[in-house]
Amino acid sequence: MRPGMKTKFNLFFIAVCVAVILSARAQGASDTDKKVALKIDYPPYTRVSGVSVIRVPDRHFEKDATPPVIEVPEGTVNLARGGRVTASVQEPVYGELNYITDGDKDGDEGYEVELAPGVQWVQIDLGKTSNIYAIAFWHFHRHRRAYYSVIVQVSNDAGFKKDVTTVFNNDYENKAGLGTGKDKVYIETNHGKRIPVNATQGRYVRLYSAGNSFNGANHYIEVEVYGKPVP
Repeated sequence: MRPGMKTKFNLFFIAVCVAVILSARAQGASDTDKKVALKIDYPPYTRVSGVSVIRVPDRHFEKDATPPVIEVPEGTVNLARGGRVTASVQEPVYGELNYITDGDKDGDEGYEVELAPGVQWVQIDLGKTSNIYAIAFWHFHRHRRAYYSVIVQVSNDAGFKKDVTTVFNNDYENKAGLGTGKDKVYIETNHGKRIPVNATQGRYVRLYSAGNSFNGANHYIEVEVYGKPVP
């Protein structure tokens, strides 16, 4: 090897080593970020008469309702609290859309928002683009029932026309026209439904449903979006 070439090779080798070390340090810092189990305050158990027949094929029905343990970075908070809520309808059948982010999750009458039957959605504006790690939501837990075509999406586009990430979809019949889902239909309880989102970035969260097994209407009690705003 010529002397000049040897010098260039050494400089290149040193540069590569420095890059590898810096990358390893950065990766190490990421790997050592403290993770904690997500803690959610569940409303009290409330159950009154009103049992529905849930007609869902076994392969699409969730039999284990144990809430999963979700680990999130330390400092993760509910970004949806007090957030602006819009919907596929101008006015709910009853209730106010701001109930969905007011922090009240009780199952007593008057805590839920009702939307008309059919495919409907509600949408929460987090105020700015955020890293989202988990989403929890409660439709209705006063009666034993299941909600159909439950789909949860995240996007930076308020119209959900582009850059849309679907993080949950149990619409096994594709009633909403957003694709056939592989997640399971589940029975509503005071634990609601919580799902890991794996640091998906977005400003808006939209939740769909298409009626329920008791009376066909769409209900929401509360939606919580756990994450951190992007700096």
